[in-house]
Amino acid sequence: MTSTAPHTVVPASRPLDPAWTRRTVAVALDEDLGAAPGRDVTSQATVPPDELGAGRLVAREPGVVAGLVVVQEVLDQVVARLGLAAATCEQRVADGTRVERGDVLAVLTGPVQALLVAERTLLNLASRASGVATHTRRWADALEGSGAQVLDTRKTTPGLRELEKYAVRCGGGTNKRMGLHDVAMVKDNHVVATGSVAAAVRAVRARFPEVAIQVEADTLDQALEAVEAGARFLLLDNMPAPVLREVVAAVRAREGAVGRVELEATGNLTLDRAAEVAATGVDYLSVGALTHSSPILDLALDLDERG
Repeated sequence: MTSTAPHTVVPASRPLDPAWTRRTVAVALDEDLGAAPGRDVTSQATVPPDELGAGRLVAREPGVVAGLVVVQEVLDQVVARLGLAAATCEQRVADGTRVERGDVLAVLTGPVQALLVAERTLLNLASRASGVATHTRRWADALEGSGAQVLDTRKTTPGLRELEKYAVRCGGGTNKRMGLHDVAMVKDNHVVATGSVAAAVRAVRARFPEVAIQVEADTLDQALEAVEAGARFLLLDNMPAPVLREVVAAVRAREGAVGRVELEATGNLTLDRAAEVAATGVDYLSVGALTHSSPILDLALDLDERG
């Protein structure tokens, strides 16, 4: 029997993995400072190591913030590398919050050297995540009341998938799958390799019976073949709205015999078509652009003036 587990394995409230955060921050600091412990030749030459100060992390444009939870980890690793006193981040808003230009997101205090060394790394991570969250929120807002949800994809920045999918959750979206390991997705090349949709579904079920199986369909015939083969999640790829409505109606008509089938519209979706596509009755709209094409949200770290 085909697995009927939900397509997503990531609860909306799941935080960032601390182990991932530590590893990623360490790599990002290596890029900026050189191999650990590294150095910032400008800040270390111009600012005494015992000089204390504060800075404010602010939004320079409206959006939805995400990734603020990495800021303290960046500060902790910087002070550990350079042998400085502790630095702290007082977060003023939670990830997932809508903010306006000029809003203070967090207050950072500690050695000025540490704040300057950490600045670009923490901004790179938080700005990237906030850009994804902001873009996702636009889609979630466009779909509000339709019953459909926006999904992300695996089209993520290498090394940043955990952060970008976390940002999607912060923006009101849903994670489809985290990788190739947790959900089986039968696409056209798998069908070519095995000979048919049914053969591909049987092969996955035999080798990995515990995983959910999703099947990509380009036509009504392919969608019905996938349902008959046991798939209970279909990706309806690059279908115009009239075709989507036809496929949704045909699959729903089969649910009395086969059980619930989740339906996703995917391929070349745009915000201006979101409501039209949702109205066809699909459960999800899959949008790779959430992670591969979101611009950053402009954030800045402004040091307080010293007397």
